[in-house]
Amino acid sequence: MNKIIVAVLLSLSLSAPAFAATQRVTLSIPGMTCGACPITVRIALDRVPGVEHVAIAEAKKEVVVTFDNAKTNPRVLMHATRDAGYASHVVKRGA
Repeated sequence: MNKIIVAVLLSLSLSAPAFAATQRVTLSIPGMTCGACPITVRIALDRVPGVEHVAIAEAKKEVVVTFDNAKTNPRVLMHATRDAGYASHVVKRGA
C-alpha cells in the first residue's frame, strides 16, 4: 500500500511544476508608432509558448501579457518583441 501512495505522489510531483502560476506583465514598447505595429507585436507574443492573453494599449505604447510562468517569463517576452523589431522593457509586474 505504501508503495502505491509513493508512486502516486511521485507521478503527481513530476507531472506538473510545483509553482506554476498565471502571471501578468506590462511591457513598454516605445517603437509602436503605426497602425500595423500592434498587430506585429501581438503575433510575436502569441507565438511564445505559455502566453495566454495579449492586451495592447496602443495609445500608451504598452502591452499587458498574461502568461504561464512555468512555460515563459518576461525576458522571453522581451526577446520576442525585439526579434519582431520592437525593443521593450518591463514597466509593471503582476496585476
